[in-house]
Amino acid sequence: MALSSRAHAFSVEALVGKSAKRKLQDFRDEKQPPRAEKGEEDGTGCRGIGKSQEPEKRPKAGTSASFSASAESGEAKDDIHVELQGSELWKRFHEIGTEMIITKAGRRMFPSVRVKVKGLEPAKQYYVAIDVVPVDSKRYRYVYHSSQWMVAGNTDHSCITPRLYIHPDSPCSGETWMRQIISFDRVKLTNNEMDDKGHIILQSMHKYKPRVHVIVQDSRFDLAQIQSLPAEGVKTFSFKETEFTTVTAYQNQQITKLKIDRNPFAKGFRDPGRNRWEFWFFTYNLKWWDAISSELLAFSILLTSYVSLVSKQHWRIMP
Repeated sequence: MALSSRAHAFSVEALVGKSAKRKLQDFRDEKQPPRAEKGEEDGTGCRGIGKSQEPEKRPKAGTSASFSASAESGEAKDDIHVELQGSELWKRFHEIGTEMIITKAGRRMFPSVRVKVKGLEPAKQYYVAIDVVPVDSKRYRYVYHSSQWMVAGNTDHSCITPRLYIHPDSPCSGETWMRQIISFDRVKLTNNEMDDKGHIILQSMHKYKPRVHVIVQDSRFDLAQIQSLPAEGVKTFSFKETEFTTVTAYQNQQITKLKIDRNPFAKGFRDPGRNRWEFWFFTYNLKWWDAISSELLAFSILLTSYVSLVSKQHWRIMP
């Protein structure tokens, strides 16, 4: 019996057949790969998909050359490394507030600057030098009741040009420099602005920091003659813990004690049975000397008068 078209649409056969067809169609869709989007179809579907998977285009030859040059210069910039030797001792002084004595004749630094250099070209010739530059444009004073340094005012460092101290072994090959510890223990600090002995000239009660320079030798000039940094071929290194304040007498007694304990040249001050007067004079600051100087002067005058009086009485008694 034939059904009408309307009745056939709602029959069981039609309903079951539609669901089966839907499942079959969904199964086929899952197996088929996804088609390229509308904008990618150009008559060859595989080529469209292949283009989307290709890596990004490389830059032009000129761009890549400039990038590699900057990368090489960046690597070369970080090739040379300078390590501070005795950094633990420097840190102990820095925590308290490092002080360095300066005199007219010149005084050596303690701790001294000692470094190890790496990354030099073995066959190339280098100078290694040091200078000391101001940390800021302030003048300082030591406050005894709080045991700390305070800003006392501004100052002008332009009147003093930083002196360059070149290591005596310069110039030398990179291989030789890298084999040894480079020590600047012969550097002397002075407050004599007319100094002609090559000492580093500084001002008292100011903060400074040493800088180490690794300089490539250039045949166009002699660094030992010009005594200044060239415009190129220089690598400069500085360390925070090596900053110090210049003084003519130690202000902080902790610094004095630490220097006596750790300085190998202060062995006599560590011996309680020797040089007691020198130990007392070295450890006490000028503030104590100023306080008792007037009393000592009065005592010396009184003692002189007494000796004079006794001598006169002695001569009168004699027949």
